[in-house]
Amino acid sequence: MKVSRLAVSRPSDFSLLIRVHPRKSAANLLRQTVPISQQLSISLKWPRHFQIVRKPTIKSLMLPAALLIVSAAVFVVAQQSSGTKQNTRPAQPVVTAAASTKPAATPTALEDSKPIRFEYEFTQPQFFIRHIVIEHDQNGHGSITFERRSEEIPYKEALELSAAANDRITSLWRALRFLDSKEDYQAPRQYPHLGTMRLKMEQDSRKRIAEFNWSSNKEISSLVSEYRRAADQAILIFDLSIARENQPLNSPKLMDQLESMLKRNALSDAQQLVPLLKDITNDDHLPLMTRNHAARLLKQIEK
Repeated sequence: MKVSRLAVSRPSDFSLLIRVHPRKSAANLLRQTVPISQQLSISLKWPRHFQIVRKPTIKSLMLPAALLIVSAAVFVVAQQSSGTKQNTRPAQPVVTAAASTKPAATPTALEDSKPIRFEYEFTQPQFFIRHIVIEHDQNGHGSITFERRSEEIPYKEALELSAAANDRITSLWRALRFLDSKEDYQAPRQYPHLGTMRLKMEQDSRKRIAEFNWSSNKEISSLVSEYRRAADQAILIFDLSIARENQPLNSPKLMDQLESMLKRNALSDAQQLVPLLKDITNDDHLPLMTRNHAARLLKQIEK
């Protein structure tokens, strides 16, 4: 075979123009000159020559295919980031120290969150009412127990502090911070003839008792006065109920005592006596002077 001219158009493909001996066939020429691995496509022009056109090889196709695969991968990742659920945890917002700081719980809030029992006790054997014990919860529900000097058996009655009286009492307990305080409420000077007072407060397993006969602490003095008024009012109501049932002739004296206490502001809450006084004014078993006196006191309270 004699090659007369070789023309290459570009690196990816080329044309080869070959002069062929007339006596040799094109198939024999291919087996002698062109390797099968090159995968050539031949177009023949008879009778004297034919043109060989080379197909792109696998190596020439690798670069575009790789670019296509990379482009598809980028497209898929973009679609996942925009529309599919991600397993990555989002970044936590930055919280400043000022925003993360919570106000500390005050003792008052802690006390209000759990049941509390309050107790006031007074003892003076020489007094007519020689012993008084008032027990109640933070809602004002409780009892009063008292003993008279001439009687051996104590009396125990249910006690309901009014909302106003209970607010005053519980406010004084909170102001004292009684469970957390270690203060000794006893004044330097002793007054044992005035009687011994004992305050007690319980909350869960916490308990404290303070005992004194005189105190210069303002909150303690006010708290003792509140309990004394509550006790006097409860005992007066008890005596009036006994008089209405068994001793009607004692009722005028009790009405005088009630008026004196009302003038001295010695009652815990005079409004609590309004239903009782209305009943007395309509009680035919009581003397007329008692009923009239009750009507006058009722007008004073309702002013």
